[in-house]
Amino acid sequence: MKSPLQYIKQSLSMRLSLWIVLFAAAVFLAALGFMFVESRRAVRLEAENRASEVLESTVQRVNGILDHVVVATDNVAWLVMRHLDAPDSMFIYSRCILENNPYLNGCSIAFEPDFFKSRGRYFSAYSYNDHGTILTTQEGNEQYEYFYMDWYQLVKLLDRPSWTEPFFDYNLNDIYSKDMIASYCKPLKDPNGRYVGTIAVDISLEWLSNTISAVKPYPNSYSIMIGEGGTYFVHPDSTKLFYQSIFTSSLLKPDPELISLGNAMQRGEEGMKQIRLEDEDCYVFYKPLSTTGWSMAIVCPESDIYSGYNRLQRTVTIIVLVGLLLMLLVFSRIVGWELKPLKRLARQTEFIASGNFDVELTAGSRIDEIGQLTKSFDNMQHSLVNYIEELKRTTALKASIESELKVASDIQMSMVPRIFPAFPNREDIDIYASMTPAKEVGGDLYDFFVQDDKLYFCLGDVSGKGVPASLFMAVTRNLFRIVAQQGKSPVEVAEQTNVFLAKDNEPGMLVTMFIGMADLKTGRLDFCNCGHNPPFIDGKFIEIEHENQALGLWEEAPFYGETIDNIKGKQLLLYTDGLNEAENSEHELLGENRLLELMASAAKLSSKEVVEMLRKLVEEHRAGADPNDDLTLMCLRIL
Repeated sequence: MKSPLQYIKQSLSMRLSLWIVLFAAAVFLAALGFMFVESRRAVRLEAENRASEVLESTVQRVNGILDHVVVATDNVAWLVMRHLDAPDSMFIYSRCILENNPYLNGCSIAFEPDFFKSRGRYFSAYSYNDHGTILTTQEGNEQYEYFYMDWYQLVKLLDRPSWTEPFFDYNLNDIYSKDMIASYCKPLKDPNGRYVGTIAVDISLEWLSNTISAVKPYPNSYSIMIGEGGTYFVHPDSTKLFYQSIFTSSLLKPDPELISLGNAMQRGEEGMKQIRLEDEDCYVFYKPLSTTGWSMAIVCPESDIYSGYNRLQRTVTIIVLVGLLLMLLVFSRIVGWELKPLKRLARQTEFIASGNFDVELTAGSRIDEIGQLTKSFDNMQHSLVNYIEELKRTTALKASIESELKVASDIQMSMVPRIFPAFPNREDIDIYASMTPAKEVGGDLYDFFVQDDKLYFCLGDVSGKGVPASLFMAVTRNLFRIVAQQGKSPVEVAEQTNVFLAKDNEPGMLVTMFIGMADLKTGRLDFCNCGHNPPFIDGKFIEIEHENQALGLWEEAPFYGETIDNIKGKQLLLYTDGLNEAENSEHELLGENRLLELMASAAKLSSKEVVEMLRKLVEEHRAGADPNDDLTLMCLRIL
């Protein structure tokens, strides 16, 4: 029994009927289409106006609250500065600001260490609202040194009032509560301009979130608010608050539209964007909040906005489809009777169907649809011949490109040491390395050499993959060897390499790199970590004190080196993201915890055995999935 698709393919009458019906449908639906387009435009305009009004009203309300917090803080700060000689009055002022402003969560009037000699090192008058009851106490002790907290240090460093990023409240029992707050902090200075302390007024983000979310332009719309760093202050998904930013979801799956929205909100812009959130098309209306650096947005699902419009569209579509189906049945009967001569044409074209594209079709004298169809078949025959020839040329070109990439891969691999043992005349060095690009060519690199009883080595990861990354890798590797062979320290190698890479770096590429120099006599290791993953030493991560920038960003950026006194007999493993971020088909990462477990039991293995073990581990984790990143490993031990 023939399927409907087979019947349509073999029946010219059905196909012609379809064309007739499609043409009729185009004419019939033109008016409806115009109506739908105009209706959709009107619905969208009304939605924009409604959402913008709600957003403007909510922003004004929140700005009023925040401005009130600022005014209340300024008033208390004025009183505090007038009574610096009366420390007990600080408890009264801290309590009064909460009594006069019941929506505030807490207030700290904190002073510099030993500011009041008679009160000891710690003096901070702290009041907080405990479900309507205002409690006041002395804040600060050896377990909670408030003058090291972010809310205290922020305004001290900035020398101006500022709102903090959200944080969990610290209650009187010296434990962190579940209440998330943001603080408006103002520096306190005496008449001589000397910094004496900070006044911090807290506002509950849960209360602020409920205030913001109370008004919705549509049933399923919701509000979000982010801080200067993009962190969520307000979001319907409480798991994202404080722990995630607006950019978090785009780290694993890049989302240019979401990143653009986040950047616009961070810059304090106002507007509307249409993006896809949580697998749903949404309209996002956003606007900054006063001078806090925060930004608020209302997210309106497209399904809410166009719900009524979509119901009408579905009803009309069903009616149109039923009418077109009836037209198709009638026209197929009429056209089938008129096109019986096409059977002869079908027999003539069987030769073409069997692959004989050079067979000439019998030209008829008809000038009606059948004659036009014969001409169309003839044109199709010539098009197929041309297409096949073009396909052959394209296939040959692709083979040539693949051959050139193979040569490029061989050249790239020849630039790094591949012969092991690398130093057959020395028994004090056990080193082994491997590099496996995710594509034909990659952006990872490693290198090492011995000069003046010092082992210079490096391992790096260029941003991106493919040919551009491989070219940047080649330049970086050559710069390392040229600079290091001059007897430079790892810090000097990093600084000079960075200057060369950052200069005229229009594509904006960068490379993370670990640069080391081991003294083979003393075992001393000098290194400079430039934004790279911390290496393992004897199965544990090296504690990196200085997180230097990646190479190629800014020419004038400072770099700092570090030292390990003696690494003799210790196993040092360097690696790129292709190891800990290797993904399987479910996009699950290999992870650092699994590496820690494995490396803890690999202390007695040789460098080659460690590298081969890790490569096998990555292959088993991928389980046949394509590699998501280049994999480069280097293991060494000074014996």
